[in-house]
Amino acid sequence: MALRTQLNVAAPVKRTDKGEVPAYKLSVNDMVIKAMALALKAVPDANASWTDSAMVKHKHADVGVAVSIPGGLITPIIRKAEEKTLSVISNEMKDLASRARSRKLKPEENQGGTTAVSNLGMFGIKDFAAVINPPHATILAVGAGEQRAVVKNGEIKVATVMSVTLSTDHRAVDGALGAELLVAFKRLIENPMGMLV
Repeated sequence: MALRTQLNVAAPVKRTDKGEVPAYKLSVNDMVIKAMALALKAVPDANASWTDSAMVKHKHADVGVAVSIPGGLITPIIRKAEEKTLSVISNEMKDLASRARSRKLKPEENQGGTTAVSNLGMFGIKDFAAVINPPHATILAVGAGEQRAVVKNGEIKVATVMSVTLSTDHRAVDGALGAELLVAFKRLIENPMGMLV
């Protein structure tokens, strides 16, 4: 949260017809997308899909993000998310979500992908299990960040904690491999400075 605030304060301004606005405004979800993409890069065996003829291992992390629209959900895809900066992911996600809600996405913008993120934290949901959207082999359900008591160096402290739940298609990503992916995600999201390099 502190890094997100620092990055948003440091955002350069750009001139628009509405005056000067920040060039980006990062959300927690933008950081989750980037962390999931980099976790898949760190655990390439989890970046896979099961098909009728074979298991496919993907070269890039194309992360679908669940967006609520009237009548259901749609998952626009951030392509090659592991290669993009947080600001690019943020601006691309805002554009995709806006066009998804107005039903103006091109078919290729919400088809395929290698994984997905479903974030219900903004609704105050602490934790939940998300349903996998084929051809993805994984989906990360993200709950709300909330202050909880934690033990640090033998003392009880207050920390902001976010719960995530990984659902996997065990034909492509079994429990052990899923756990390895979550460990990589946890390392990145708890040390987000590493996503900047």
